[in-house]
Amino acid sequence: MMIFTHQKSKKKNSTQKQKAEYQAWLDSVNSLTTNFSRGIKKIKLINTGIPPLVISTNRDPKQYKSLVTPGGHTTKPIHGKVYTGTAMKGIGTLHKSNAVPIFTNEEAIDQANMRR
Repeated sequence: MMIFTHQKSKKKNSTQKQKAEYQAWLDSVNSLTTNFSRGIKKIKLINTGIPPLVISTNRDPKQYKSLVTPGGHTTKPIHGKVYTGTAMKGIGTLHKSNAVPIFTNEEAIDQANMRR
């Protein structure tokens, strides 16, 4: 019989260079400020040479109407769905509002007996 055990690997010691790089990274992250921190810095906008967006005041004021299609409605109206068959005897409720069709008397008795 074989028994498997989990052996933890030994933690590798980091070098002085790795520790210094990690500390430098921590210092740079901690020096960052966000809009949520207390020391909010105002960001100076960089001059990119692109003029600001200006919306013209003399726009074309015309409004174009939609095309009128012949025949009135563009889609067929949907009427309520109605069961027109004779096989289904009724609708039962098993759990909460789950509607289940009932086709035989046995199904109705089974659903009535499934109550808690």
